[in-house]
Amino acid sequence: MFSLNQRCNLAPSTGKPDMETKDEVLRIIDLLNDTYESEEAWYGPSVVEALRDVTPKMAEKRLSTNTHSIAEIVYHMTTWRIFAVRKIQGDAEFDIKTQDKDWKKFPVVDEFEWEAIQMELSLSQEELISELEKIESDMFLEDFVPGRDYSYYTLIHGVIQHDIYHAGQVGLIKKALKSMPADEDDYGAYDDHGDFSGDNDFY
Repeated sequence: MFSLNQRCNLAPSTGKPDMETKDEVLRIIDLLNDTYESEEAWYGPSVVEALRDVTPKMAEKRLSTNTHSIAEIVYHMTTWRIFAVRKIQGDAEFDIKTQDKDWKKFPVVDEFEWEAIQMELSLSQEELISELEKIESDMFLEDFVPGRDYSYYTLIHGVIQHDIYHAGQVGLIKKALKSMPADEDDYGAYDDHGDFSGDNDFY
């Protein structure tokens, strides 16, 4: 989990950006990658791990009328990654103004659509990392996000926290779905997935 500090021999962050370095930006990139795809996150499964065994049928299922499906959650995560990318690019006008743009409904999800939804998330992660890698100084993190009253530091850490929250949410939905009477082809055999044992505190 601390691979970046180990690779680069960086001192612990002081929380104060240095105009001459981008050490904090590199730490943030490492955290983003950890929460997205690491197999060693302390809080539980990363986003990629949480989605690994989700079938199209599981992705479309809502546990109740006032909850979101896994497909909707992934679309929502992608939407806010794109928001972060556009703001880092300096786009003051870009916004997520409608509920449909934030929480698109997916009444039916087939295999092709589920793959496309996950691919869009993956591409948005790559684009966000690419934009962060272009930043030349930690001082950028103190700048205010165009059209918002918070800094880039707050925005990017918000994406990290957003990932952790929704990865846990996906885990809870999967656990609930796997406990429901259903065909094995729909939700998978509960006993075949060690990640969902009662010993895991993070679901």
